[in-house]
Amino acid sequence: MRRAGRRSRQARESSPMENGVGQEPGTPEPLAAGGVPAPRPPCARPRLVFHTQLAHGSPTGRIEGFTNVRELYIKIAEVFGISPTEILFCTLNTHKVDMQKLLGGQIGLEDFIFAHVRGETKEVEVTKTEDALGLTITDNGAGYAFIKRIKEGSIINRIQTVCVGDSIEAINDQTIVGCRHYEVARMLRELPRAQPFTLRLVQPKKAFDMIGQRTRSSKSPCEGRVASGKETLRLRAQGPAMLEEGPSPLEEEAARRVDDLLESYMGIRDRELASTMVEVAKESPGAAQLARGLDSVLGEFAFPQEFVAEVWAAVCHPSAGQE
Repeated sequence: MRRAGRRSRQARESSPMENGVGQEPGTPEPLAAGGVPAPRPPCARPRLVFHTQLAHGSPTGRIEGFTNVRELYIKIAEVFGISPTEILFCTLNTHKVDMQKLLGGQIGLEDFIFAHVRGETKEVEVTKTEDALGLTITDNGAGYAFIKRIKEGSIINRIQTVCVGDSIEAINDQTIVGCRHYEVARMLRELPRAQPFTLRLVQPKKAFDMIGQRTRSSKSPCEGRVASGKETLRLRAQGPAMLEEGPSPLEEEAARRVDDLLESYMGIRDRELASTMVEVAKESPGAAQLARGLDSVLGEFAFPQEFVAEVWAAVCHPSAGQE
């Protein structure tokens, strides 16, 4: 869905062919029947190899050939001999549970991937004394919703055992594995006040604090990486992953504002969803057209009308909402 400035990169002719198969310079063109030169096979994409570790400590592994987040988790699981369902979420360039470094729908070509896996399971009883619990929910794109933020002074903030990064596995013994973050947020909002309920949480395995953060991977240029520092690999739920230019500062700021609105209205954080909404808003002359565009792309969310109006204003008239 990327527009201008988001063109997919084509593999350069000088790039190594997939699996190292290519034609030596100066080699005569192979001839088909009748002496006509045979058509050249299409150039393969350069191999994109990423390095990964388990966040709590492991050797370094190499992964490639994934198109979406689920396939990425499968590749990581294969490297470390674990089940893909063990992976709660991934962070980029840090082993810590840093919600600002979550892996979403884009990976920078020099990013180092840390996988956070299941640790201890815990159950907490919560009494909803006010409408808002103080939780912001996100998900990993592969079936797990987890806590991205806890509001200071909130109901959940007063429960010391609940932490940012905990995956929500069940509400009152009803499993929510496979639910999207907005579904989980809605379930929590609809719970009655003054009636206790139980959350079953899974915390990620603790990382070793002595491990230094990674800012760049240590790959050598011979591994087929052909890119500028601004390119990212865009993962898609359907279709192949694409190399794209990174977002501009203005687009990043617009996505941040929309992400804030998602939290305010729906209790979720999802930077990739926010970026998609920015793209749709930029193509919409007004809030009504944006609502129709979002319905066609993200109809399952059923966004409130006032929320859509604020999104359009935040993207197309950002100065109007500034103090």
